[in-house]
Formats: sequence, structure tokens, C-alpha cells
Amino acid sequence: MSGHSRWSQIKRKKGKADVQRGKLFSKILREITVAAKNGGGDPKINMRLKAAMESAKEANMPADNVKRAVQKGTGELPGESYEEITYEGYAPGGVAVMVRCLTDNRNRTAPEIRHTFEKFSGNMGASGAVAWMFERKGVIRVDAEKSSEDEVMTVALDAGATDMTRVEKAFEITTTPAEMETVRAALEKARVPVLEAEVTYVPQNTVRVEGKEAPSVLRLVEALEDLDDVQAVYANYDIPDEVIEAISAA
Repeated sequence: MSGHSRWSQIKRKKGKADVQRGKLFSKILREITVAAKNGGGDPKINMRLKAAMESAKEANMPADNVKRAVQKGTGELPGESYEEITYEGYAPGGVAVMVRCLTDNRNRTAPEIRHTFEKFSGNMGASGAVAWMFERKGVIRVDAEKSSEDEVMTVALDAGATDMTRVEKAFEITTTPAEMETVRAALEKARVPVLEAEVTYVPQNTVRVEGKEAPSVLRLVEALEDLDDVQAVYANYDIPDEVIEAISAA
């Protein structure tokens, strides 16, 4: 999964800040609206909403935008009705891909997803085709250069984390989805600098990808992520960092 994370970080640095900011805001606002609709507008008891609001805070989103998104979800303000759909398929090299969407028109979204898979030499599969290869987990990234490994591990494990590994300049802490906010809160209380936290799908096994297939896989993932209805893309590729760096510099 580290390769996937690495590509996402490089892409964020390279992209146009204003365009990316607009897309990011749109995706976070949709998540807030759906979270509020499904679990209510109080982040103290709605963990999904709390996580979405934390994402908004990390993105420096204006508080008024967040408030309106919550009110749209609870019905206090009129707004779009979004449906959650996950599409599955394969990228070149047999890489499994899951695409999580929030859409107000599945008749628009499904053809867009299928077209994108086919355009970049992948193919969309049926529901359940690759989902079994992934496990839903909470992942928290902590700045490893500003934290003691022993301290972070102690705080995280005591709060309910299941694992911790180092990935370049960050510690990646794994939790169950239900425990992610508890672990994040414990880290923040201990003044451990949290870079990001999300509930994601982690592959149980990865597929090594090199040569001509590597850029093809990354282009497909990037194209899917850029679609307006797509909230997140999960893939089980393992591409060496030096290959990712070379592709990003091209």
C-alpha cells in the first residue's frame, strides 16, 4: 500500500493547487453531507462525520462550508441526495482496484467509471470481483521525524491500535475502523503530530508492478481519482519508490 500512498503524495505536490483544492473540497463536502444524513449532525456520536470534519479542518476548509454541508445532510437546508456505490475492476498487470463513489446519478457514474477503466487498459468487473482482497481499516500517519517511535507505539497500542510500521518519514498506525478516532484523539492528547487519518481499504496481498505496466497502472488510478463522483481509489499494486519517482518526473 505504501506505493499507492507515495504516488498520491507526489501527485498532490505536482498538481495545480487551486484545481486540487476545489476537487478536494467537493469530495470532503459530499462525505460530510452523506455522513450527516446517515448518522446525524453531531460529530460526538457520529464518528464518520467527525472524521470527515477533521479532513475539512486539515484542508483549511471554511467553517461555513462545513456547517452548510452538515445542514444539507440533516435536511435543514435543501441539497443533493447522494448514493454510495463501490465499483471494482482490474488495472494492467492484474492489479485489483476498488473505486468508492458518492453520486447523485448512477446512470452517469457507472459509464464514466467503465470508460476510464477501458481507456487506460483496465477492465471493470462485477460486484465482489476484488473486494475480498481488501480489508477495511483505519490508517493514521504520524510525522516520524518529530516523534519518538517508542512513545508513538506505546500511545497508539494502549489506545487500541493493532499495528505500526515506518514508511519513509512517517509512522503508519493501523486500527479497526471503529477505533481510529479513539487512537487519533489519544495521539493528539499526547501531542504527537498526526499528518492524516482515514478509514481505508488495505490490500491483504500486493502485486509487484514494474516495466511498461507501472505507468499504465498509475495513469488509470489518477484518471479515476480525478472523476467528480469518485471519493477514493484503492489498489493493491506494489511499485518501487524509484520507479514512481521516475514516472512523476517524466
